[in-house]
Amino acid sequence: MASPASFSASNFLLSLALASHLASIAFAGSFYQDVDITWGDGRAKILNNGRLLTLSLDRSSGSGFQSKKEYLYGKIDMQLKFVPGNSAGTVTAHYLSSQGGAHDEIDFEFLGNLSGDPYIVHTNVYTQGKGNREMQFYLWFDPTKDFHTYSVLWNPRHIVFYVDGTPIREFKNRESAGVPYPKNQPMKVYSSLWNADDWATRGGLVKADWSKAPFTASFRNFNANGCVWSSGTSSCSSASNPWMWQELDSPSLERLRWVQKNYMIYNYCTDVKRFTQGLPPECTMS
Repeated sequence: MASPASFSASNFLLSLALASHLASIAFAGSFYQDVDITWGDGRAKILNNGRLLTLSLDRSSGSGFQSKKEYLYGKIDMQLKFVPGNSAGTVTAHYLSSQGGAHDEIDFEFLGNLSGDPYIVHTNVYTQGKGNREMQFYLWFDPTKDFHTYSVLWNPRHIVFYVDGTPIREFKNRESAGVPYPKNQPMKVYSSLWNADDWATRGGLVKADWSKAPFTASFRNFNANGCVWSSGTSSCSSASNPWMWQELDSPSLERLRWVQKNYMIYNYCTDVKRFTQGLPPECTMS
């Protein structure tokens, strides 16, 4: 996808720097109040009076947590710093999911690497239990050196994945064309660090180096500006949330195209060898 001629690389990098600065602004909240540690036998730790959460992985187990609240639409932000050094075989996951076999899910997964190789950002969207909508990207920075903000905007019109305020992927509501869209099942926010060396790094060719364990990823500034779902009722109306009908403006679309041109390494919508009976319907729509 060609980048607009007027949108130079220098302008793009300047906009990224501004977005990163804005994304670094701290959010209120405490992990003690916002999440439950769900597994890991002490490998997950809440530190700094609730402002920092770390997940660790060793040969025996990984670890994870989930939000206390469920949401039906929202803008979800989390700042993460990934496993440094040789993280091959590890996956740090950050996602929203409902329950059950016909669940909905919105996935960020960050695939570890050999030292010096870029992290891969793996994204997917499940609707009514069906996924197979993967897109993968390299990052334009080293995500192990500092915290960066990874966000999901989920509203009735679309799902947008953001990195430091820059959109990298949009999944539009195509219900009018028969494509299911997550709109009825509330989701919690989940994060985990786990061993996936059977597939994560170069298709499982590179295994985890357990001499480098424990591997540790860090989380801070969780902010869920969403419609809380409780007892079958939403906490907010469409009129009270500016993100509820938010769409991508022209500058955001330019950044999205630039990222996809320069950093996207896999797009299910172009994988004709995989979808031999024809690409999914959402892939053939503008």
